[in-house]
Amino acid sequence: MPETNSTSSLSMEVGIGIHKVSLPPPKSTLHRLKAKIKETFFPDDPLRQFKGQSCGRKWILALQYVFPILQWGPNYSLKLLKSDIISGLTIASLAIPQGISYAKLANLPPIIGLFAPPLVYAVFGSSRDLAVGPVSIASLVLGSMLREEVSPTKDPLLFLQLAFTTTFFAGVFQASLGLLRLGFIIDFLSKATLIGFMAGAAVIVSLQQLKSLLGITNFAKEMAIVPVMSSVFHRRDESLRRPKLFWVSAAAPLASVVISTVMVFAFKAEKHGISIIGHLQAGLNPPSWNLLHLHDRYLSLVVKTGIMTGIVSLTEGIAVGRTFASLKNYKVDGNKEMMAIGLMNMVGACTSCYVTTGSFSRSAVNHNAGCKTGLSNIVMAVTVMVTLLFLMPLFLYTPNVVLGAIIVTAVIGLMDYQAAYLIWKVDKLDFVVCLIAFFGVIFISVQAGLAIAIAISIFKILLHVTRPRTVALGRIPGSDIYQNKDNYKAAVNVPGFLILRVESPIYFSSSSYLQERIMRWVEDEEENCKQKHERLQFIVLDMSAVTTMDTSGISMLTELRKSIDKRGLQFVLANPVGEVTEKLQRADLLQSFGVDGLFLTVGEAVVSLSSTWKGQP
Repeated sequence: MPETNSTSSLSMEVGIGIHKVSLPPPKSTLHRLKAKIKETFFPDDPLRQFKGQSCGRKWILALQYVFPILQWGPNYSLKLLKSDIISGLTIASLAIPQGISYAKLANLPPIIGLFAPPLVYAVFGSSRDLAVGPVSIASLVLGSMLREEVSPTKDPLLFLQLAFTTTFFAGVFQASLGLLRLGFIIDFLSKATLIGFMAGAAVIVSLQQLKSLLGITNFAKEMAIVPVMSSVFHRRDESLRRPKLFWVSAAAPLASVVISTVMVFAFKAEKHGISIIGHLQAGLNPPSWNLLHLHDRYLSLVVKTGIMTGIVSLTEGIAVGRTFASLKNYKVDGNKEMMAIGLMNMVGACTSCYVTTGSFSRSAVNHNAGCKTGLSNIVMAVTVMVTLLFLMPLFLYTPNVVLGAIIVTAVIGLMDYQAAYLIWKVDKLDFVVCLIAFFGVIFISVQAGLAIAIAISIFKILLHVTRPRTVALGRIPGSDIYQNKDNYKAAVNVPGFLILRVESPIYFSSSSYLQERIMRWVEDEEENCKQKHERLQFIVLDMSAVTTMDTSGISMLTELRKSIDKRGLQFVLANPVGEVTEKLQRADLLQSFGVDGLFLTVGEAVVSLSSTWKGQP
């Protein structure tokens, strides 16, 4: 038989010895449970730094772990102070107009945007570059979700109270994720869905600013592109009746609040139709814990909005922190960041602040200005305090059109065209997901777009879990290496063998599919062998990529073996990992496969089975 000759020469060609598959050392259930919990919740091993340390040193390390400011504070120098003061003053000059603008985006009084608790983050945060404050997307989500049930114009006090309560629940949610080390939950938002969601939200935020840029008074309340554009075209009479000094605010530099304010004051533009901020109350933010609504009919609304804004702000804050940490080659602890941002929002909710997180635009300015530590946030906070105490009357004539322009210029950076193009090049399915999240935001609503983004991310995970990939392997000539025949055109079939690899864990959700898919592989290969007048004899399942399996997976292998046996074929396993081998042994499945049914590698399986086939008629 030609098949026998070729297979019998295989072991001589590659020179393989046959090795026995060893069972992993026995471990108690408690030991396995502890290892699983450690890898799930403590992958960074936070207690590692305490090993071999004295009792006093352990206390110091514990305080530094809880309060990261103690890590850099004792070694602080005047040289660092100079850099941080420059950075803090620089980001304050951006944070003040942005804070006022984002508060208006959230349908809150402008002064609320200046009330932010960066001091809390400076003490508890682990990022040296993150500049915190209100951000556009979280402001948009908070304002649009609360406005569905409460009007910010008809009942501004209730709306403000619900905003503070939402901020409190957002902080509780964020801090709980960090305390319970459940940060992996926010990883359910894939990069593709985030890029699509952020881009869609940036479009909606920008279009919403047409109200200020065009001077439209009766504007759409819905956060979707159709009602927003309808307001623009249906209210053209309002926007086209330009006041005499419309050019003053329209021609003002986008980021120059000072210049535009001076121009409005000098030309008395507010008397000619230019909308201005108006009077802002001077003084530090008052306590607001008495304004929290924790026991009324709006509780479900604020909890839902808090979770939504909490997810958005956490995702943005941690992503920004890690981005700049990688540029300076230091590490940001995700769980510490969650607790720091969560505590900041909980404190903020009690001191007249709304949802706060790390801002990309402010953090980029902070980084480029040469910040060295979190003290730049403290300098920014002090600068804003001085502004609140003494400089608020200067903002009386600041035109709203400039605030709208500030928001537009800030959110344009959220539209990451290069990342979207890279996703298109790498994974078309991911790009489709990105587009779905993008269009969900601009055509439905921001909160619906976020829900779609999360749903798509979970759907992708379920798709991979329930439909794992299986591939047929071929041998690379002159070696004992077996690779995917679709990827390696040089890989050749071994006569009489069908070699398959499952490239994922096997769970109850995928066991039925895998059984059907493997049997379809077998049926197709039998048809191919008949056409070539060959004989299929062995099915080898490479288990090297199966990191674990549950009882349904074990039952699937049992049923699969029975189905293959009925066809007169031999079914063997190759290279099962330790955990899988242990479960197969406990289920008495290894005994049913026998010595000739379990191999260390695919190459050894082929050589051993080829030798048993030799001499068969």
